[in-house]
Amino acid sequence: MHQPTLYTARLLLRPFQLSDAPAVQRLAGDAAVAEMTLNVPHPYGDGMAETWIVSHRVAWDAGTAVTFAIATLDNELRGTISLQLTAPHRRGEMGYWIGRPYWGQGVATEAVHGILQFAFGPLGLNRVQASHLPRNPASGRVMQKAGMQREGLHREQYLKDGRFEDVVQYAVLRRDWESGSVGHTSTEHPHHVH
Repeated sequence: MHQPTLYTARLLLRPFQLSDAPAVQRLAGDAAVAEMTLNVPHPYGDGMAETWIVSHRVAWDAGTAVTFAIATLDNELRGTISLQLTAPHRRGEMGYWIGRPYWGQGVATEAVHGILQFAFGPLGLNRVQASHLPRNPASGRVMQKAGMQREGLHREQYLKDGRFEDVVQYAVLRRDWESGSVGHTSTEHPHHVH
C-alpha cells in the first residue's frame, strides 16, 4: 500500500518528494526551528534533506514510521509531521515542526488533527503520544487543542547539543478520541483521507 495523502480544510499532508529538499533545508535550517525540536540538526547541511526524504519510503514500507509534508492546498511546504510506529503495542510517537514564517497560523493544530484521524482510522492505533521541550509551550498548546492529555515531565530524557533536556509528555487514546471527549469535535475543520 502506498502512503496516502491526507486532506484537511487548508492543508495537504502528503509524502515528501525530492523536489521538497531545498524548502526543507531552508525551513529546517532556521536556528529557531532546531532550538525547539529534538531531532533537527543545526546547521542543516547540504544533502541532509535528501537523505531524510529518501528514508521515509523505507520506514513506511517497513511499518516503522510515516512522515508527511505539511503543505498548503496549492502545495507550498509549511513543515512536517510524523508518527514513529510501535506496531506490537499499536502506538505512535508524533513529532512535527513548522517553518518559522508560518508559526501562529494554526498550521500545526490542523496537521495534528489530520494525523490523529489517520492514526485512529486507517492505521488502527490505540495510543498516540508526543512530547515537547518546556521552553516551547506553544507546542503543548497544539497538543492540548488536539485533545491530548498531559501525562508528566520526563526529566533529562534526551541529550541535545551536549545538554540534557526535559520533555513534557502528552498522549491521547483511541477510546478518548472515539468518545468525542477530546478536542477534535470542537474544530470546524473536516478531516478525511483520500
